[in-house]
Amino acid sequence: MASGIKDKVAIIGMGCSKFGERWESSAEDLMVESFTEALKDAGIERSQIEAAWFGLYADHVSLGKSALPAANALRLPNIPVTHVENMCATGTEALRGAVYAVASGACDIAMAIGVEKLKDTGYGGLPTQTKGTLGDLWQPSGSAPGNFAQLAYAYASKHGVDREDLKRAIGHVSYKSHQNGSKNPKAHLRNTPSMDQILGAPMIAEPLGLFDCCGVSDGSACAIVTTPEIARSLGKTDIVTVKALQLVLSNGVESQHTSWDGTYFLTTRKAAQKAYAEAGIKNPREELSMTEVHDCFSITEFVTMEDLNLSAEGTALKDVLDGAFDADGVVPCQIDGGLKCFGHPIGASGLRMVYECYLQMLGRAGDRQLKDPRLALTHNLGGMPSNNVAAISIIGRMDA
Repeated sequence: MASGIKDKVAIIGMGCSKFGERWESSAEDLMVESFTEALKDAGIERSQIEAAWFGLYADHVSLGKSALPAANALRLPNIPVTHVENMCATGTEALRGAVYAVASGACDIAMAIGVEKLKDTGYGGLPTQTKGTLGDLWQPSGSAPGNFAQLAYAYASKHGVDREDLKRAIGHVSYKSHQNGSKNPKAHLRNTPSMDQILGAPMIAEPLGLFDCCGVSDGSACAIVTTPEIARSLGKTDIVTVKALQLVLSNGVESQHTSWDGTYFLTTRKAAQKAYAEAGIKNPREELSMTEVHDCFSITEFVTMEDLNLSAEGTALKDVLDGAFDADGVVPCQIDGGLKCFGHPIGASGLRMVYECYLQMLGRAGDRQLKDPRLALTHNLGGMPSNNVAAISIIGRMDA
């Protein structure tokens, strides 16, 4: 494996809009909100940005297929701006473009921004005429909750977990995310349902109840990156660097005649292995200070703990119920509420996760601040259990 990008790129500014049902704001408004915060945080002028990557997933119902909406809305200084899309890993894909540009020496300062306006554009909100040609022809009756409910029962069957214990563990994941999200002023959902409410909620796709599914949110997040040397020249003293950034796409074999049994995500496991190698991490459970993972449904976070080697095979249920991933646990997960409560505007989610990790590294997370965090992992998952894309980024303090 190549030497990788560890500590070659520093994050000098980040911003994030308030997530939620932002009926009053356009996608352009949301981008301006996150960009303004990131630019101020970076302490640079707009004219110093040399290239940008624009993450937007639902372009068929939103801003179109080019990068012009970002260039226009943010008045970027006649620079290359690239529109990227990679399902739910779109925000991380934008970050990957900016990070690789700086690491390669192609530019000194680059930007990544992601946005999605879902509530009033059709995707997951108001009805649309079509899910797209592939969706209409392949598994036309499938749904995201249904597919992830299958993941839950496949896992339970393999590891001998009974229905009530499974629901209790999934419910604990949801309860924890709501408790964390309640402390986050930018989160979409800040309510704190009790465990009884969570377990007794209307069923969406057995065993996933209402509180086990993330909502449909609008939002934007932004990152500005450069080299550590330039960061120091700008007066930055506490420097947060990118330790690893890996992306793995399924080649389709999981859904063919292979040994994959539907109980885990092969892409996440492979991306994690590559990211740990790039970051020089030997024991993630001991070395990581926190994680932000793709909890589109609470079972996904549960299973991901094993895919990331934070729980041994078949032990995630015990770890979850023991509080290993709570705010005061061994490796806190979703300290900002996660997709479940912060929200999941697809093009922004990957960057939103990094935003929380960045704040934590700099001690800026307010009521949810962890004690002395040093390394953080983010994880995105796009698609269904049998065919998907997984992205992992690891960031941390320069000396970590």
